[in-house]
Amino acid sequence: MLKIWGRITSINVQKVVWTAGELGLPFERIDVGGSYGGVDTAEYARMNPNRLVPTIDDDGFILWESNAIVRYLASRHGAGRIWPGDLRTRADADRWMDWQATSFGPLMRDAFVGLIRTPPEQRNAERIDTAAAHSNRLGLILEDWLAGRQWLTGEDFTVADIAVGAQVHRWFGLPLDRPDTPRVQAWYDKLRARPAAQAALVELA
Repeated sequence: MLKIWGRITSINVQKVVWTAGELGLPFERIDVGGSYGGVDTAEYARMNPNRLVPTIDDDGFILWESNAIVRYLASRHGAGRIWPGDLRTRADADRWMDWQATSFGPLMRDAFVGLIRTPPEQRNAERIDTAAAHSNRLGLILEDWLAGRQWLTGEDFTVADIAVGAQVHRWFGLPLDRPDTPRVQAWYDKLRARPAAQAALVELA
């Protein structure tokens, strides 16, 4: 059985759990990271020298880095479904997954950490405001892109929607002012209606 190490409040773990759910894969998830600890043990470091989550064990194959795990599981179990068969569509999905990992996620981080994981008296308002402004700018890019599209790569739900959808879940969950993004909201509502998303996208913590 597939094993997933990582706390469900981690966005990177959420992506992997959501993917496994979409594929109908049975799995065991082990709480490590954050308040659970466990990542600093020698045993965990042998699997993941970065001592981060998630890490998976798929019949003895150990893999870390969330988007790599999502791609691996989708290509192995969801080819032609959430893993596009067409090369250009797959490259499009890859583009959005990388955008989430290198732009949307990092630029939102200070707002998320400041507003969700930092006591009010210790918050850095300037850093939060800067991160919020970046997040809103990227949200508007997504809003424009979704014009005339059901999903990020067109008519079919793919791994791109999982990665970016998990990030938008954070964006919508933050107590900050956001621009009006009706297309993003409609797309997010469709995502939230999926049982696998409901099981993965918990309240921000």
